[in-house]
Amino acid sequence: MADDVWARVHSPVDLGAVLRELREQADLSQEAVADELGIDRRYVYQLETGTPNLYTTRLFALLRLLGAHLEVTTR
Repeated sequence: MADDVWARVHSPVDLGAVLRELREQADLSQEAVADELGIDRRYVYQLETGTPNLYTTRLFALLRLLGAHLEVTTR
């Protein structure tokens, strides 16, 4: 059975909003996510707010170049 598209992601800001929504639905704090992944809570915050960084800037530039986009699906 195909999954339903939950969100289309076109930018780092879109990605951040999706990540935040999913984290909140999982009832996790930024601190809990950071601890689980072994990263700084500030990095989780930056991802969720769509703060530009080299990785996301290049990722979305590549997607635009290829005429592609990201979709988040439900389980």
